[in-house]
Amino acid sequence: MDRDLYGAQETNGIAPGYHDEPIVGTLDWTSPDLAKITRLRLLSDPGYPAWDVSYCHGENRRGERVNVGLPFSQLPRGRAMRGAIIEWARREKVYAKGLGIFEAISTLV
Repeated sequence: MDRDLYGAQETNGIAPGYHDEPIVGTLDWTSPDLAKITRLRLLSDPGYPAWDVSYCHGENRRGERVNVGLPFSQLPRGRAMRGAIIEWARREKVYAKGLGIFEAISTLV
């Protein structure tokens, strides 16, 4: 976890120029055209018990970057976050681990 000069803590930061890449559209995480999730940005405040979803990006089967529509806008902090994602995925018949969502998580507090 890195801390910037303002005291914010970030995990899995992005490389310079990341937001310069074009986004060609939006796919739901249940879409068969979604190849993988590349970034799930979660924000919170110190002491607040939940993460707010800022955005989710992925790649379609052609390798183009897309926004990813998720069925949730908030997740619990701590160990319960992974379980909450898995529960949503089960309900929606999505293989979350196969999409790479857990490796794509980036947090900012």
